[in-house]
Amino acid sequence: MRGDRNGARGMTQVRWLALCTIVVFAASCAEPAADAASPAASPAEPVRVGVLFDIGGRGDGGFNDGAVAGAERAIAAGGVDVEYAEAGDGTARAAILRTMAERRPDAIVAIGFLASHDATIVAREFPDVHFTVIDYAVPLDAAGRAVQPPPNLAGVTFREEEGAYLVGAIAALSSRSRTVGFVGGMDSPMIHRFEAGFAAGVHRVCERCVVQSRFVGTTPAAFNDAAAGRRVAHELFGAGADVVFHAAGATGLGVIAAAREAGRYAIGVDVDQWEAAPGRVLTSMVKRIDVAVAEAIARERRGAFRPGMTSLGLAEGGVGYVFDANNARLLPAGARDHAETLRAAVVAGLLSVPTVR
Repeated sequence: MRGDRNGARGMTQVRWLALCTIVVFAASCAEPAADAASPAASPAEPVRVGVLFDIGGRGDGGFNDGAVAGAERAIAAGGVDVEYAEAGDGTARAAILRTMAERRPDAIVAIGFLASHDATIVAREFPDVHFTVIDYAVPLDAAGRAVQPPPNLAGVTFREEEGAYLVGAIAALSSRSRTVGFVGGMDSPMIHRFEAGFAAGVHRVCERCVVQSRFVGTTPAAFNDAAAGRRVAHELFGAGADVVFHAAGATGLGVIAAAREAGRYAIGVDVDQWEAAPGRVLTSMVKRIDVAVAEAIARERRGAFRPGMTSLGLAEGGVGYVFDANNARLLPAGARDHAETLRAAVVAGLLSVPTVR
């Protein structure tokens, strides 16, 4: 596929950022299953990859920055060039994807479930380009039927409820008021999975604990409104919550700011958000977007693109939570051991985490 593009590449003037091959995961999170074969030798010419960010863009301190980390995790061996693009408010996402595809890269990685519909359509228009959507949600047609992804599209999903289950248990064990809160960004099925897992984890260790939930909005803009996140979190703190977990993208930065202002605790999401308010981030539920992006790029470089769906949860090391020297002193005695016991039970199939509250 790459050999017939040399002429077109010579005419294309795009800023590409050099990356290296994927490196080993952090010891705290096991690597999702990958091809058993060793990576092939570097191709004669670099593999070209486009990465389209979700709403909130680069610098959101969470989901999109996790994608950047996945690309930058590669630094050194070369063999991959990446073009980054912003989705803005999402209204021009399809047009941006088409523009990227018209440059004939080897692959495009779209970040976020909001890209699923547009990526599915554009992938059909450019069958010689490989598409990967992180957090893929199968789109529906006008009749409400699931749309079959084209053979050049791969979707990566996460079992968010499993990671949320563990931080729910930690929140309950850490709460003195026995009231904890959840702030979701866009009211959507994916965010409800976070809510369901969190509430189940809370009630697993504290039947009498109260979980109060708020959603910021019903449109994608709800993922990029830190002021609303701050306001809603203060409402929860005012109602007695002393720990609030958010699954709200850049809106969650407002939740963390509110925890700092109120002298309470927040639980971050997607990446370690300790630095947003040191001493006030109890833990963070991590989704290994970095690993998913890096693996998608590595597969393309190896010539091992694999269409279809991949699901990552606790068993695959795709989700988890932060426990390190920063937050260890904030957790009550036994909280870490309790969370690890629950992790083992979920991985062994002894516990089933709900996806609906």
